[in-house]
Amino acid sequence: MSETALQPDPRRWKALIFIGLAQLMVVLDATVVNIALPSAQADLGISDANRQWVITAYALAFGGLLLFGGRIADLWGRRRTFIVGLVGFAAASALGGAAANTAMLLGSRALQGVFGALLAPAALSLLAVMFTEAKERAKAFGIYGAIAGGGGAIGLILGGLLTEYLNWRWTFFVNIPFAVVAALGAVLVIREPAEGRNRNRLDIPGVLLVTTGLVSLVYGFTRAETDGWTSGITLGLFVASAVLLAAFVLVESKVKAPLLPLRVILDRNRGGAYLSLGMAVIGMFGLFLFLTYYLQKVLDYSPVLTGVAFLPMVAGMITGSTQIGARLMTRVAPRYLMAPGFLVASAGLLILTQIKVDSSYPALILPGLILMGLGMGTAFMPAMSLATHGVQPRDAGVASAMVNTSQQVGGAIGTALLATIANSAATAYAKAHQVGPTSPKLAQAQTMVHSFSTAIWWSFGILVLASAIAGILINTGHQGGHTVAEGATEDNAVPVLVH
Repeated sequence: MSETALQPDPRRWKALIFIGLAQLMVVLDATVVNIALPSAQADLGISDANRQWVITAYALAFGGLLLFGGRIADLWGRRRTFIVGLVGFAAASALGGAAANTAMLLGSRALQGVFGALLAPAALSLLAVMFTEAKERAKAFGIYGAIAGGGGAIGLILGGLLTEYLNWRWTFFVNIPFAVVAALGAVLVIREPAEGRNRNRLDIPGVLLVTTGLVSLVYGFTRAETDGWTSGITLGLFVASAVLLAAFVLVESKVKAPLLPLRVILDRNRGGAYLSLGMAVIGMFGLFLFLTYYLQKVLDYSPVLTGVAFLPMVAGMITGSTQIGARLMTRVAPRYLMAPGFLVASAGLLILTQIKVDSSYPALILPGLILMGLGMGTAFMPAMSLATHGVQPRDAGVASAMVNTSQQVGGAIGTALLATIANSAATAYAKAHQVGPTSPKLAQAQTMVHSFSTAIWWSFGILVLASAIAGILINTGHQGGHTVAEGATEDNAVPVLVH
């Protein structure tokens, strides 16, 4: 390989701007539409039974196709997949904003999920192969981690502003300028090394098995929230998912060119990163879901003010990611950032379990949000870098897709599990407090707060578990120095020259 081939692309920092913009768009979309959903439902006459499909259609397509999207990025090229994903996401968003009926809106959400599944792993894998020098990689992943972590809260603010001052359709249309700018930037400045491509034939049986398996899993948790954990359809979906995913693992161990090479997930450190990230996202969903309801339904915050209330958490995430995680990643082993980071975040949740009907935002909610943000920002950044660190360039797409898959499945589990826990807690509390002089409105608020507090207690426990997983499973050294080849140890590390 020539000396010039080893030189990093001087445009990579400009490229990071456009990769970050695309990631922000995908993360925003997860929460910005939630805020607009009541308005869209009223405008289009969406039934209560179909309302959940506005969220579920996106989650199923996105979660089910992520590994396929990652493999397409390795096959077609990450830059090309990135651009196709952006253009498709913009077109699907335009369709959603112009929706005239329920079917059109649901179809657009499914299409957003399809193109998001191309876009998200392509973006992360571009980052993984463009930034290989340790200190630069730390800075790049610090910025990316801050966007990935804080984007959801920014989506709450943006969704509130657009819904309150324009209308719900702009929560879709807002994606178009993001996508156009990111696509133009990708055409002009993003380059990727040609030698990192995986040109093997596509593993069609693997694609079918993992897609149907993940769709069954995500949909199973969605149905559990509405129908209960022991309903026939919920249990049937979980059994189908287990069988399909077990068959997928079997196929991947036998075929010559697997969709997901098992070496990617069987690596102890990478597997630990995927697992702890998934657990942490369950905890985060608990915070977003129940604190949003608490602020609006109990404290009577407007949608805009609710979004603004989350800003300190975003600031904490940016600080934790860029000032703590990025600065220490090249000097400190990942588990010494991830395990304490998740514990600090859990301490924030522990504070928030103490919410009451009349809790003070500055005295209680603010410190909880700041700790949550600082902890998550510190832990997410090294976790995302570790999940793609040392992977062979030809596997960068699927390794990146696994990061997104663990988060997406974690989000689906978190939403269903914690909503079920909250509903059960509310029912039990209401039965136990039927008699008394309390006004109906106050009784309803107290029931709500008890259910939210109970769910946040579970989120706290799940984050403590994420910290334990990171501390026990992850044993690699810091990510300084050269990039390590797949399967190499710290003692016999071999540089991987991807530029």
